[in-house]
Amino acid sequence: MNNKFSTQKLRFLIFFIPAVVLVSSFNQPPAKAKLKWMTLAEAQTAMKTNPKPLLIDLYTDWCGWCKVMDKNTYSNEKVITYVEDKFYPVKLDAETKDSLNWNGRVFKYNKQYRINEIAIYFTGGDLSFPTTIFVNDKTADPQNIAGYMKPSELEPIAKYFGEGKFGKQSFESFQQNFKSEW
Repeated sequence: MNNKFSTQKLRFLIFFIPAVVLVSSFNQPPAKAKLKWMTLAEAQTAMKTNPKPLLIDLYTDWCGWCKVMDKNTYSNEKVITYVEDKFYPVKLDAETKDSLNWNGRVFKYNKQYRINEIAIYFTGGDLSFPTTIFVNDKTADPQNIAGYMKPSELEPIAKYFGEGKFGKQSFESFQQNFKSEW
């Protein structure tokens, strides 16, 4: 009788465990899409052969809203598709201790202010995190938008720059005819 119980128990485990594993594998949420971020150096190299504007995500490791924007905005499939098509997306840690080159100039970490000088350059000294920065080309002044943005808030701004309207049409005029798709 003890052997019969062990055999039944073994059969049960042999069929039950694989069934549970199989069923639970179907319940896994699909992996979230991720934006393919570039370094500033990679983007500069790419701009030489295929000119596109930059979208720079200026962040810090301690910034809570930066993490929320990564999770809610930069993981949105429509944002990813549009940004990767129209921009070189650059993720830039404002506190990096690495020396960074931009437009023939070297930017270094400033120990006194605990910030990389490039963050000051790109924001005009108005440091806030997260900040989304648009740079049309290496000679253009960076245009920055401070603060967290949902996909629906980023869309008109990204499309204003991505469609080449910046400098040709006011943002207010662009918004009047803008139709949200995200």
